[in-house]
Amino acid sequence: MAMMQRSGPEAAGLNLPAYSPEQQRTLTGNQVTIGRRRHSTGDTPDIDLSVPPEDPGVSHQHAVLVQQPDGSWAVVDQNSTNGTTVNMSEEPIQPFVPVPLQDGDRVHVGAWTTITVRRG
Repeated sequence: MAMMQRSGPEAAGLNLPAYSPEQQRTLTGNQVTIGRRRHSTGDTPDIDLSVPPEDPGVSHQHAVLVQQPDGSWAVVDQNSTNGTTVNMSEEPIQPFVPVPLQDGDRVHVGAWTTITVRRG
């Protein structure tokens, strides 16, 4: 919701979806990309937010979850158009700067998408 407040008049035309089922994904590998499929090139992020209900506030290459040496995760905004926030902060995180995440932290991307990080 913070993105919608920062986006100016065009955000007024966005309608939150009536229903969006919760999805759970196991984070595997060293990094997990978040964004929207780019149809022109076929590039698809690991967490693809171009599927219904598509979040129009998510950039094609929005953010990356990066596994840290101790097994925890950090989020890195990829200089997205609308920014990435953590735990309802009003201020977006700095692009390309890893922000460590704790169990239960909530990463907000786009107009309404929230990703909750849970360990084990």
